[in-house]
Amino acid sequence: MSAGKWLEVALVHYPVNNRRGELIGSAVTNLDIHDIARTGRTYGIARFHLVTPYADQQSLVAELLAHWLTGRGGELNPARKEALQLVRVVPDLAGLYAKITARQGEAPLVVATSARAQGREIAYQDLKKRLVAKGPTLILLGTAWGLAPEALAEVDAFLPPISGGGDYNHLPVRSAAAIIMDRLLAVT
Repeated sequence: MSAGKWLEVALVHYPVNNRRGELIGSAVTNLDIHDIARTGRTYGIARFHLVTPYADQQSLVAELLAHWLTGRGGELNPARKEALQLVRVVPDLAGLYAKITARQGEAPLVVATSARAQGREIAYQDLKKRLVAKGPTLILLGTAWGLAPEALAEVDAFLPPISGGGDYNHLPVRSAAAIIMDRLLAVT
């Protein structure tokens, strides 16, 4: 079993902050679903979760997935269908943690991402060793202006911020997901 089979990624749409630091729920976007699922499939992750409590957003994702998994989209593009089979929608983080624990037989190490240093960091190399040793791990990616404090309070560790060396640091979440998966799972 590859190290990626121990890694799950969650794109969190609630609880997140807006630019003023207020608690909000952000909208699910088609591009994020497709691109992160395709990256996840490339690197062999176990699952890609979308966290949103909103019924309309859950319905939107269900409709999109139906097109690709059971509809014409999957017939025309089997590779996209294969990637989107990784996607699961969950209403909240607590339920996600419980599902992973039940499936894996132990609680995952929950690791958050942030554009700013948060302390309690785990180096990429150390997390990679955990994955090779077959330790269930969940990476949380925030949307909008990042994970809300109540989400951050529940995590075990943080990955170091991704930096390009300059003072600008506001990557699209799809790009951050790809960089993180590459750093953790690339074959060198």
